[in-house]
Amino acid sequence: MKGRPAGRSLLVAVVAVVALSAVACGGRNEWLNVSLPDRGAVDPPAPLASDAPRVRITTGVGDIVIALYPRYAPASVENFLSYVDDGFYDGTIFHRVEPESPGPPVIQGGGFTPNLEPKPTRGPIRGEADNGLRNVRGAVVMARTSDPDSATSQFFIDYLDAPRLDHSSDSYGYTVFGVVVEGMEVVDRITMVPVQPAPGTRLTRVPMIDILLQRVRRER
Repeated sequence: MKGRPAGRSLLVAVVAVVALSAVACGGRNEWLNVSLPDRGAVDPPAPLASDAPRVRITTGVGDIVIALYPRYAPASVENFLSYVDDGFYDGTIFHRVEPESPGPPVIQGGGFTPNLEPKPTRGPIRGEADNGLRNVRGAVVMARTSDPDSATSQFFIDYLDAPRLDHSSDSYGYTVFGVVVEGMEVVDRITMVPVQPAPGTRLTRVPMIDILLQRVRRER
């Protein structure tokens, strides 16, 4: 059998590589086009004060506005706002996106740069998970280690009700200190991003595409 001319073979190979690259890119960004699940509206864990502080989180896929509960979680709100006012969160990422099952159903950020370098933080604050606020869809919550008094800068957003994260007689729980009031569809979009483990770290559900917190500021 006669072989193809070398020039034609090279052209075919180049076209094939380009085609495969296009398919790969399309698959990589398919999460941006997937229909969002109907998870219902956000029912705040408690009524919001008329003067509740609000913070706008600008990401690469849209804005999320959260309102805070200083009456219920004063230490957590003060801590979070101090990081906001310092511009600490600008340029960090949502580094964890958990599936609905086994969950917990959260997106988490506020501690790592895009290369997964941890940002230096202030000292930890005391836990306030016994404040009566529940981990419901849209709740904004302080992340921590196994120590209830270990929260620093990281936070997560519940995209579904997560009662197992609540304070109870069996578990101290996680401190709810705010709620999403605008942009819950952005949170739901972020839950569609493909994830993978990060080699050399303990992070197992890291978005394959950086979800950057471009700017985090108080609403004036």
